[in-house]
Amino acid sequence: MSTSSSVSDPAYLRARAMETLFERLEKLCEGAIAIDRGGRVVYVNEKYLAALGLKHTSEAMGRPIEEVIPNSLMRKVAETGEPILLDIMELGGEQLVVTRMPIEDENGKVIGAIGFVLYDHLESLKPLLARVAQLESDLRLARRQLSNARAARFTFADFVGTTPAIAQAKQLASRAARQSVTVLLTGETGTGKEMLAQAIHNASSRAEKPFVSVNVAAVPDTLIESEFFGTAPGAYTGADRRGREGKFRIADGGTLFLDEIGEMPLQLQAKLLRVLQEREIEPLGSDKISKVDVRVVAATNVDLRKRVSDGAFRPDLYYRLNVLSIDLPPLRDCLDDLPDICARLLEDISASGDYVNARITPSALAALARYDWPGNVRELRNILERALILSDSGRLTGDDVARILPVGAEVRVAAPSRPAGAVVPYAEAEAEFEKHTLEQRSPPATARSPRRADAADLARDLLQEARQVRPRLGPRLRLSFETWSVRSLGFRTRRFAPPFRRGR
Repeated sequence: MSTSSSVSDPAYLRARAMETLFERLEKLCEGAIAIDRGGRVVYVNEKYLAALGLKHTSEAMGRPIEEVIPNSLMRKVAETGEPILLDIMELGGEQLVVTRMPIEDENGKVIGAIGFVLYDHLESLKPLLARVAQLESDLRLARRQLSNARAARFTFADFVGTTPAIAQAKQLASRAARQSVTVLLTGETGTGKEMLAQAIHNASSRAEKPFVSVNVAAVPDTLIESEFFGTAPGAYTGADRRGREGKFRIADGGTLFLDEIGEMPLQLQAKLLRVLQEREIEPLGSDKISKVDVRVVAATNVDLRKRVSDGAFRPDLYYRLNVLSIDLPPLRDCLDDLPDICARLLEDISASGDYVNARITPSALAALARYDWPGNVRELRNILERALILSDSGRLTGDDVARILPVGAEVRVAAPSRPAGAVVPYAEAEAEFEKHTLEQRSPPATARSPRRADAADLARDLLQEARQVRPRLGPRLRLSFETWSVRSLGFRTRRFAPPFRRGR
């Protein structure tokens, strides 16, 4: 066949393409090996010998593939005829990216299989592998949510923060997830107590079981017992004839999250204590006791020890709940994590609404950092979402944030930093004291309190006298401003003793 006619022959081109592909793959890959239908090695190239721990190709010929590559899937490909196009195989303590394909004869019958090592260094593939692992984790979580309407949504990855207080909370929560102990979460409102409770559930052996959340303060006192323990059929007038399962029965095998546990009525606290101790419940109107397997995670934003001392909370229940206590820090103590927290919140907000290219500028972060955040992360999300609604570009600036922060918001003013033990100049110390005394401790005079103005005048007179006396006190004298009171005028200053020296 002439060259010109063979070039236009499809069969010839296909045959050459197959040979060229094989030759190129063999040159480019890190190793190649082939087996026959019976799973015995019929070919191995020189580049693969070192990885296989062999010196000559003859050492592999005719041997079962499993003797050369333990746990190899080549035999499966030869038997089924189904390729494994991309896989990660561990060999000699290293991970290799491989592909495996069946070999067919002219009639399309599978007569063996061939495998290529495409890549033997996975360092540059780590971001891709991490992404795949995250997608697999998200897929498992999504499947749980679809199969269980009461599944927890959040994991430890959602609880953003690296400051010491957050890191400690996450570490304790991780320990709690490995056990089935009762957990008490404390912290101000909006600090993410339910999120952490869900993360504990999802990291525990109960992750496939229900996660049931109850806000104790939201349940009416008249219904709270039936809400928790259920009701027997016809337990009272108007009750469901089929009975009703309580939260403990619904959460059986999983986790019951009791938010605002400090608001639980005393009469119910005794029954809750029995459930925690005996792991059994008695529905309202029933004389039958049934066992339950529930891990309780309780949360509160009040001081339970004070409630115990006030008689509003049972001490024995407090001790039973406080097996492992985790304190969640307020947002104002975690401002170093503010950029990461804002980024996660903006991601969630963008997913729930039509916000394109939502991002936050350094000036906006600086404005947010000056606010005191009494509502913590819940309030921060509210502010960010409101700012995005009012923004035309989705790019939040300091002005965007300042316009929507609450009127009269508490602003954190950073005090000037000084090294410990530093000597403060007299003029600076005097100016600070005068400002502290006159501006902060002396309210403006009004028609109803004219004596406040008199007190301020007296303070100024005393300061003037101190200035006149100071030159006579000596150049190296350590001076202090002592407390004085003008009780008849209703004016009082705090002790203020800044250390300063004059001259050297």
